[in-house]
Amino acid sequence: MSVISLHSLTEDSFADARGERVLVTGASGMLGREVALKLLREGFEVRVFQRSDAGLAALLPKSVRERLSQVRGSVSDFHAVDQAMADVDGVIHIAAKVSVSGQWDQYLEANVIGTRTLLETAKNHGVEKFVYISSPSVAHAGSSLVGEGNTPADPDHARGNYARSKAYAEKLALEADADDFRVGVLRPHLIWGPGDTQLVERLIERSAAGRLPLLSGGTALIDTLYIDNAVDAVLAAYQRLEHIHGQPLVVTNGQPRTVAEILAGFTHAAGVPAPQRSVPAKAAYAAGWVIEKVWEVKPGEDEPPMTAFLAEQLSTAHWFDQRTTRELLQWDPAVSIEEGYERLRSFYRGRYSA
Repeated sequence: MSVISLHSLTEDSFADARGERVLVTGASGMLGREVALKLLREGFEVRVFQRSDAGLAALLPKSVRERLSQVRGSVSDFHAVDQAMADVDGVIHIAAKVSVSGQWDQYLEANVIGTRTLLETAKNHGVEKFVYISSPSVAHAGSSLVGEGNTPADPDHARGNYARSKAYAEKLALEADADDFRVGVLRPHLIWGPGDTQLVERLIERSAAGRLPLLSGGTALIDTLYIDNAVDAVLAAYQRLEHIHGQPLVVTNGQPRTVAEILAGFTHAAGVPAPQRSVPAKAAYAAGWVIEKVWEVKPGEDEPPMTAFLAEQLSTAHWFDQRTTRELLQWDPAVSIEEGYERLRSFYRGRYSA
């Protein structure tokens, strides 16, 4: 589980209850946890749903704990989902299998069947609001994305099992959209922040060990999204479903930076050397393809050091036109990349020092 929220959780930081209950899936991850806590601060009742204990109750003032409930189970288990959906007014579906390796069946069950189960169960319970958290990778066919808008998901050309499964799930979500069941889709790109074990800490640890090369100099421009901005965008989407439903919206900080600069920002914040060694992207892609095949036969304990998908992501541009997203959400990022680096520095000070 990710570290606890960095935001103030004192009693006076929570608004009065408003009597609307939102189901949040995936609250054991960073985004799901922070969305659940933000909803509580805004006065919503929250039910969280994930396989393991989200550990949120202990973070809350006693007066707020009664507004939080929890159901544990798999999003592909109808009976668990049915239990979680009881007396719910809206759903924010964040839970997913996120990885650069693994068998297709695992992604199919968690990301496609799980999303379909949630959508169908929500409709059966008369829920009228549903926000699905997708990924820009659903519309990535391997070439650079330069100033792209909100192009349709394409599972036939999506790269890798994760992207393909999310593309199928996004199509299911958008097909379910109706006047009495509004479905909004957000595609946040590369969420990061203090305590992020999925991206930031893995990169820091690999760089500290000298195992994080730059691909073709790390010159590709990519967009990212600071965690606070991601949470605010998700809340805006839920509250503005009337205006955004039925279409996907890519969400980023709108500050494209080179891969080399982003990696340096993360590693310098933690006090470890930034990656300097560069390898050709084509060589990394070929090595990643071989590693993927080996991993399928004999998986390691952690993520593989390189895959073909990862090599593409680190060597091709990914930045997006944010004008439509910001207009429809009535949202702007509150935390810049530079401020995010400072927050990383405060959080990781001394943790990786010798």
